[in-house]
Amino acid sequence: MTYDIAIVGGGPGGYTAAEEAAARGCSVVLFERDLVGGTCLNRGCIPTKALLHDAAPGASFEAIHTRKQAVVAQLREGIERLLKQRKVAVVRGRATITAPGVVECDGKAYEARDIVVATGSLPATIPVPGIDLPGVYTSNDLLEGEGVPLSSIAIIGGGVIGVEFATMYAQLGAQVTVLEATPRILPPLDREIAQRVSMHLKKRGVTVEASARVSGIEGEPGALQVRYADRRGNERVVEAEGVLVACGRRANTEGLFSTEARLELSRGALVCDEAGRTSVEHLWAIGDVVAGNIQLAHVAEAQGRNVVASICGDEPAVEMRVVPSCVYTSPEVASVGITEDEARARGIAVRTGKALTGANGKCLVEESESGYVKLVADAETGAILGAQLVCPRATDLVAELALAISLGCTTAQLARVIHPHPTVSELVSSAARALAR
Repeated sequence: MTYDIAIVGGGPGGYTAAEEAAARGCSVVLFERDLVGGTCLNRGCIPTKALLHDAAPGASFEAIHTRKQAVVAQLREGIERLLKQRKVAVVRGRATITAPGVVECDGKAYEARDIVVATGSLPATIPVPGIDLPGVYTSNDLLEGEGVPLSSIAIIGGGVIGVEFATMYAQLGAQVTVLEATPRILPPLDREIAQRVSMHLKKRGVTVEASARVSGIEGEPGALQVRYADRRGNERVVEAEGVLVACGRRANTEGLFSTEARLELSRGALVCDEAGRTSVEHLWAIGDVVAGNIQLAHVAEAQGRNVVASICGDEPAVEMRVVPSCVYTSPEVASVGITEDEARARGIAVRTGKALTGANGKCLVEESESGYVKLVADAETGAILGAQLVCPRATDLVAELALAISLGCTTAQLARVIHPHPTVSELVSSAARALAR
């Protein structure tokens, strides 16, 4: 069986690339060993957001997971239907790339002019004693099926995954402790955002321990002890029913290539150029499996479209310079472009403007937590270089600011745009006016 393009992995990057290629008239085969939709749809983005939406003190744990599964199933069926409409051949099973242009699955060989690797990532772990004990979970474990009801949980890792799980379990009334090895939670984001999120978590009863070095886990399910050194070097122990290890993710390449395949890897991830080309001709990669890539579903989707464009001899379809990041805490968090600290580190003179939720009518009506929209602009030209948001609907508002940065808009230009009243979006225009004066 011969195709124009073979895609290994049916997550956001893989199924987007398959749909895009088929729409361009290419014959496409898509290999998926588990469920179409990948981690994002089945064990990541969508289930987490469904649970965060429904989680509240007294909520039925069984009911919120049942609804989560219904949402996931509906979206997955939609993707499968679209692939079928596009006449994409979907092959279920573990695929192995055995040679340039050849993919084997369940004893059958498939040939393609170009192969795109979109196998995503897996939860990473840490080398400490007890990390594989029963009752120690990954995000997959807590999101699949009926989930794991816990009255107390210790979360190792204060990044996006850890903070979102902390929010969800705290909303369900659990006792939550977050242990983060770096000096603050959400280390990639703006320092002020991290401080604000930490404050909101603590108001919900979450214990946040930064600069915490975990040394081991002991006990059994329902009675686990996590040993760690606090920021002062004192040995501490936190007890919990369960432990979540949320220490990032690693590229999923195990068993993907036969010994005959030769290509450049970095810590198990594929080394690619900006277009997604690997060191093997006609072999491409997108998403979390790429070394040094931003591990976000929307990045994988964009790269899927761009790789197909490159394969077809066209210019990239999506601008990759501006990538928004979102955290679905309460209130929501979003960031795009550079922060004030990053600008200073690069020697860029900037001005900042901030609008507070306390002065926004819609935020007051909804009794939202304290927050803000902050814009970072070039001090000389007024061009918007970055934005950080901690407010209701921040994950939706950030798209406007990503567009503004991509188009090179100034704060004066943004300030001239009418934003409807009363809406949270007025925070954007208020922050822009603060800089445009």
